[in-house]
Amino acid sequence: MPQTDTDLLIIGAGPTGLYAAYYAGFRGLRVAVVDSLPELGGQITAMYPEKAILDVAGFPNVKGRNLVEGLVEQASSAHPTYHLDRTAQTLRHDGDTVTIGLDDGSEITAGAVIITAGIGKFSPRPLPAGDGWLGRGMEFFVPSFQPYVDKDVVIVGGGDSAFDWALHLEPVARSVALVHRRDAFRAHQRTVDQVRDSSVEIITKAQVTALRGDTTLSEVEITVDGEDPQTRPAQAVVAALGFLADLGPLQEWGIEVQKRHVVVAPSMQTSLERVFAAGDITEYPGKVRLIAVGFGEAATAVNNAAVAIDPSAHVFPGHSSEGT
Repeated sequence: MPQTDTDLLIIGAGPTGLYAAYYAGFRGLRVAVVDSLPELGGQITAMYPEKAILDVAGFPNVKGRNLVEGLVEQASSAHPTYHLDRTAQTLRHDGDTVTIGLDDGSEITAGAVIITAGIGKFSPRPLPAGDGWLGRGMEFFVPSFQPYVDKDVVIVGGGDSAFDWALHLEPVARSVALVHRRDAFRAHQRTVDQVRDSSVEIITKAQVTALRGDTTLSEVEITVDGEDPQTRPAQAVVAALGFLADLGPLQEWGIEVQKRHVVVAPSMQTSLERVFAAGDITEYPGKVRLIAVGFGEAATAVNNAAVAIDPSAHVFPGHSSEGT
């Protein structure tokens, strides 16, 4: 069985995990990173590479892909070993080490582990009317705006993703309609207001009840509560109905979990010794799930993990501006 030894193992290669990898290098630790996705960047790379991210300190407006590129470059200073397209399956403690078994049969042994797995493995919630249309005009994510140029687009959903994509596709598409089953939205109010002020048509108390076309999509049927169905041209449908998250094997490690999130102490340690967590996956009183918060939690987790690995180390390493 292939075996790898390292000081710190990070499970999750999204923004929080990448920043944790950088900070591990700053602490002089050898670091390995595991992610079930084949590319670095987590959900941003998979779903939102073109999305404008507005809540990262120092960047008034940064595209998702550009943020990931910067984080990967920053993490490279730690010379991390990446194990992509692999899922952490098992965990066992061996004295002063933790061994994680991966789904390819290999194992990684580390002095400490930091879980930065976001919402865990995720899959999009299906659009019932879209069965059989995936790749033929219906998609769950918008990794590029180019395929939507000069098309009639229908976006289904009322959350941040639906409104973000409506806002970004409006300048390039022929038309954009946003369909939501309620007249209240989960999206950030600022984005909702921007969409209301755009040319996007918002249709509430409604559902997309049919997709039609020969080989590719040409029209959709929309049913508004209490009204007869209406048909409108559409060459693209984006089903932004949220995700089904699954923490997977992690739930069987004996770690304390509340509502699909990992409970952590102020040090970011979980209920398991030498196992820490940071980012969206964590839960504690007052938790706010933002990328900016994840960065701070990553630094806290790494600094406390460094002491778990080497008890003679200090939690506070000094400022990065002082050099290493």
